[in-house]
Amino acid sequence: MEATPRPWGPILIVDDDPEALASTARIFDRAGYRTVLAADGEEALELAALELPALAVLDICLPGISGYQVCRALRDQFGDGLPIVFVSGMRTESYDRVAGLLIGGDDHFSKPLCPDEFAIRMERLIRRSAPLNPVVSSALTARELDVLRLLAEGLSPAEVSERLVITNKTVATHIDHILRKLGVHSRAQAVAIAYRRDLLEAH
Repeated sequence: MEATPRPWGPILIVDDDPEALASTARIFDRAGYRTVLAADGEEALELAALELPALAVLDICLPGISGYQVCRALRDQFGDGLPIVFVSGMRTESYDRVAGLLIGGDDHFSKPLCPDEFAIRMERLIRRSAPLNPVVSSALTARELDVLRLLAEGLSPAEVSERLVITNKTVATHIDHILRKLGVHSRAQAVAIAYRRDLLEAH
């Protein structure tokens, strides 16, 4: 029976081994998740910039930049709200797992993956971090949408304050409300979700 499609962003899977890439993708496909696949770190970051993933699955040993570096870049861009897990057939020692967690990973798995266990643990990660639904997203006020639109244009909070003729404290309050309503932890995440939900287009 075909799984019901999930309502949030794609699963980003990064692995330079085509067979492992396809095998991991099948686990998510069977669970009803949409996947986007990358063979190296640079391609992974390009895909993440196009659409905020619901989860990133990173092989550690990649050509070019490593999975650790990709994790760091994703954390810098999207904050702690994006679940990131490492998979590896080589870096499987305890200190490898610790290194991944210290860099910002949420979990670490050795290859070959156990599909059932992996699927269950990924489902829990995704559900804990999923953004609020569109009904809540649409609860942004007109002024909050003004602030969000200017942030999306690349303005700093101080520049938003000047453009809208409001105090810096008021801008900070609006940003806090935006983050809470969208269920995210950074301005970059808020802008990404706003674009994904067409909030800025509607404005």
